[in-house]
Amino acid sequence: MFLKKLNPIRRIRELTEELSRTRRERDQARKESERLQRQTEDLQRELKRIQEENNQLRKDLELAQRAARRQAAPFSRGTLKSHPKSPGRKPGAAYGQHHRRAIPDHIDQEIQVPVPAQCPDCGGPLTLERVETQYQEEILRRTWVRRFHIPICRCSQCAKRVQGRHPLQTSDALGAAAVQIGPEAVTLGVLMNKAHGLPHADAAAILQHGFGLTMSRGGICRAIQRVARKAEATWHALRDAARSSVVAHMDETGWKVEAQLRWLWAVVTERVTFCEILPGRGFAQAAAILGAEYAGWLIH
Repeated sequence: MFLKKLNPIRRIRELTEELSRTRRERDQARKESERLQRQTEDLQRELKRIQEENNQLRKDLELAQRAARRQAAPFSRGTLKSHPKSPGRKPGAAYGQHHRRAIPDHIDQEIQVPVPAQCPDCGGPLTLERVETQYQEEILRRTWVRRFHIPICRCSQCAKRVQGRHPLQTSDALGAAAVQIGPEAVTLGVLMNKAHGLPHADAAAILQHGFGLTMSRGGICRAIQRVARKAEATWHALRDAARSSVVAHMDETGWKVEAQLRWLWAVVTERVTFCEILPGRGFAQAAAILGAEYAGWLIH
């Protein structure tokens, strides 16, 4: 009975199909193995690239940390190019017009330049052909000292003390504080600190080396504070003018005050430019500048 049920042809067919299926699975396994091999190679290359990039970043970080700890030369860029270009514009027709300083509109000092009595080469006599002019603009390295004679009066009726004041005076102080800094020096100190960003010590050093005027860092700071108090009315007038404008451009940027993050708000209108340093960058700060009821066009 068993031999009768056994069909050799069907069995051969089944074995053939099983062999084909096994070959297909083998081929699929080979392809998957090749795909995984390629993926492994790609990952290894990516890992190598990341490691090289990481090493380079570590070197750059170490160089940056070293540069931060040492005093670098002014305007140093760190590396020297192998074939640097020559500075300035190239000579020729494309250079453009050369800049020339304009002749000054006034002369403070006339100087007659001496000439040798004879030729410095052969010793022969010299004959005058013409006289040319040369101009020199110079600054005076000098501190100008004023002494004010201030009358001190007393009212005969109410006994109130009355003290005179000249427009060039910057303070009413007398006695131990009788030596004051003039308005031109104060103005220059404020400009160096606020317009050009120089620290108080650098501004004081420039006044000392450039004009022979001795002034401490604290003196510069207090002078700036006095100017700020005197300019407060102008500051409020600028803010009021910005609030009454039809169109206002407003923007803010990050700022630091005593290492704390603040925001420098700037408002530009057709008439004025106004700025204020505030602790935030939201509606409350914008309303503090232009007012919560500002009815003009606001462009951010």
